[in-house]
Amino acid sequence: MTASIKPRVERLAALPAVIAGAVALRLIAGVGFANYDTLYALTWGGQLARGETPAYDLPIAPTPHPLVEALGVVLYPLGPRAVEQIAVWLGFAALAACGWVVYRLASLWFGRAAGALAALILLTRVPLLSYGVRAYVDVPYLLLVLGAVLVEARRRDAARAPAGAPVLALLALAGSLRPEAWAFSGLYWLYVVLYERRAGASRCAAAGPAQGGASSAERSQREAARPRSRRALAGLALLAAAAPLVWLLSDLAITGDALWSLTNTRHTAQALDRITGIANVPEYVPRRVGEILRPPVLAGAALGGVLSLLWLRRRAIAAATAGVAAVLVFVAVAAAGLPINTRYGFLTAAVLCVFCGAGVFGWTRLDASDARRRWWMAGGALALVALVAFTPSQYKSAHRELDKLARQQEIQDDLLALVDSHAISLRCGSVEVPNHAPVPLLALYLKTSPANVVSGQVGTVADGVYVDPASREVEQDYVLDPHDPHRPVNVPPGFMESHANVSWLIFQHCA
Repeated sequence: MTASIKPRVERLAALPAVIAGAVALRLIAGVGFANYDTLYALTWGGQLARGETPAYDLPIAPTPHPLVEALGVVLYPLGPRAVEQIAVWLGFAALAACGWVVYRLASLWFGRAAGALAALILLTRVPLLSYGVRAYVDVPYLLLVLGAVLVEARRRDAARAPAGAPVLALLALAGSLRPEAWAFSGLYWLYVVLYERRAGASRCAAAGPAQGGASSAERSQREAARPRSRRALAGLALLAAAAPLVWLLSDLAITGDALWSLTNTRHTAQALDRITGIANVPEYVPRRVGEILRPPVLAGAALGGVLSLLWLRRRAIAAATAGVAAVLVFVAVAAAGLPINTRYGFLTAAVLCVFCGAGVFGWTRLDASDARRRWWMAGGALALVALVAFTPSQYKSAHRELDKLARQQEIQDDLLALVDSHAISLRCGSVEVPNHAPVPLLALYLKTSPANVVSGQVGTVADGVYVDPASREVEQDYVLDPHDPHRPVNVPPGFMESHANVSWLIFQHCA
């Protein structure tokens, strides 16, 4: 297969592979629903579609995500159930695509066997699987950033100039999901500028004066060798700034405060007693990454990192650069006062999965006659044994997590059944719920502002519907966060029981 045809075949194979992977992950997981943050974003998108101002200023409301809100606007005519299900399937597709991109990256740098192992490790990490099952924005964000890394890695592997716009476009989309991508966009733009300044003169000199007898291939090479103009670099700078501009302008238009997302996220982190601050970085950043990967993968990644940097330096430098950038941005997020959550370590974990694949199979990139190959094979075999030995524990952990999520989905389905039967409605007034967890779900399905669904932890209603857990078990299984504001919640005076099912009791009072 020629070099020009091979990339096309790989791109064509990506789509069916991702679709098949998404279906397989959905069947294996046996569960799938949208999480609190995503539901809020889709609900705010529904408000925009109805011409309303999104209700950002609510207790324990998450950080807005402009791209998901835009998805909510586009999907709104399909109805709330379709909106949620499409979001869930997109979550599974993003998870499967992350596995594909990690496979392609590790294959490019360390061989196909390393790529297959890296993808398998990534897709079996319990936190990532859990977040993919619940359609968290962090998984498509990870996909977009990894996609940008893959685009640039292919250019570097072909010894070509930086890709520029394609990478920044992917990072701009990522930046409309999570602000960390803004830093990646800025760093990448600086890299392009420095590359052009350093290489522009030499490339032009190498191209030489035009000759009438030059072949089309030579003319194409000279065309590619031309440095980017200042105007082109300014265009790339605008593309790099697109996501923060959209986010800031969105916050300004909706709340009157361009920094609303930053200040509100800090406030929520304090209210929920999250771990934040640069002082906690040395302890908690490694801990969060360790929670994702577990010791055998970390050991394999350490082996792969050391050996590849020693013996496959050119290939390893690209992967190491991506990993260092991921860690630095993770640290910057903590320094900005944002929470040090496990999900913010997904990008670092993905890069370490690539190095773990290298630790086990990177020796395939050495010549068969290279004496170092045997030492690497021996170390890789030990790392593989450790991974296999840890598999039962990983399986049990994943099984427990998926069982817990299946229970939460059952409770949510029981709640939505009461919406479908109109036992929960806005006919008599607002809806009160026992904690924050059901607020965006009911707002989405009732096609109303989340301000009309009141958490009993922070307020109460005089008229309308009160939703109460039918058992202590439901109450415990459906708590959003143990650090949520918590106080005893009772049925409001004058409310009478009107409906019930296995999970919920419905009380109603109409003025």
